[in-house]
Amino acid sequence: MTRKLGVYKKIVVALFISIYACTGAQKHQEKVHIIEYEALEAQQNQIKNGDAKAVENYKALLKQADKLLTIEGFSVVNKEGVPPSGNKHDYMSIGPYWWPNPETQNGLPYIRKDGEINPETRNNFTDFTANANFLSTVNTLTKAYFYTNENKYANKNLELIQTWFLDEDTKMNPNVNYGQYVPGKSDGRCFGIIEFESINNVLKFLELAKDRKILDKKTEEGMINWFTDYSNWLKNSNLGKEEATRKNNHGTNYDVQLLSILLYLNKVEEVKAYLSTITKSRIFSQIEPDGSQPLELARTKSFSYSVMNLHAFLELARLGEKVGVNLWNATSEDGRSIKKGYQYMLPYVTNEKKWKYKQIKDIKHSREKFTADLKKARKLFKEDAFNEVLEQLNQI
Repeated sequence: MTRKLGVYKKIVVALFISIYACTGAQKHQEKVHIIEYEALEAQQNQIKNGDAKAVENYKALLKQADKLLTIEGFSVVNKEGVPPSGNKHDYMSIGPYWWPNPETQNGLPYIRKDGEINPETRNNFTDFTANANFLSTVNTLTKAYFYTNENKYANKNLELIQTWFLDEDTKMNPNVNYGQYVPGKSDGRCFGIIEFESINNVLKFLELAKDRKILDKKTEEGMINWFTDYSNWLKNSNLGKEEATRKNNHGTNYDVQLLSILLYLNKVEEVKAYLSTITKSRIFSQIEPDGSQPLELARTKSFSYSVMNLHAFLELARLGEKVGVNLWNATSEDGRSIKKGYQYMLPYVTNEKKWKYKQIKDIKHSREKFTADLKKARKLFKEDAFNEVLEQLNQI
């Protein structure tokens, strides 16, 4: 009897160990989300508690979302122009800073004016405007759906996603071979990839829709296939490889885009390895020991580009936080870090110093973006180095 009891105890202990091991494995394999539930829930609580600003923003959001329910779908086949491939399913755009050549009769080849956007790059001849509007619409409807849980917003997003990515007659091919082409110079350049920096809006919605069990299997499988093909294009095409080697904000935003997609596809180990090597190296090569970013400071919108690049680095640090790679505190031997990049900009945001580099556009939007990023860094990484500045800006 004693022997049987001993055997029974061993079996029970083994079962507990097995259950614990399985639970641990399941926890390890649990999906890492791109969507920021914590931030959305915090905003939702402010709305419920009657915070005046939050309620005002909420009402404006729903008003905008309700208008979007009546729009027709966006599609790459609707553009007036035809890509060099002859296939309208291929995305196409013109480099924004390229203009007709005044020295030639036909305006070719186009010439570059850094920071000055040519209006013809933002009309219906290309896909740029449709793509930007599509990704912005998805973002608005996603937030409206999260806060209200009303399926009308989610259903509209599913309809728009079906049109842009999946329907045979209207879908976009998973490449950006003809992005930011330059008339008279090239059929497509790697710089077009950055025009999809907001594609994670789609990823966030798909995650939310699945979590709330309204994402049908066919759409989910179709989007997994599309993003798998697109991520392979980003990694293996000539343009994708070239963009990955860019030493300024293009390279940083390439990392954000690719790694967000890989996380959606649950390729966590690949993301961890990439962040720990390529992205970490990018931080140390782009940010100087004093926190300045020489390649962004050389632009005609130097303040804006400095903020833009830091925003991308912050996004990468956020992704790192999700998979156990600490990029926020990663510091080179000579003091280069993301935090140092933000600290460099602080006296210019508080007007203690005057910006001495070229900036041909107003900085209001970039300044607001920078302040929002300081608040995010403070919350995400328990970072108190920005408290004094945020207090000065009345943001705490």
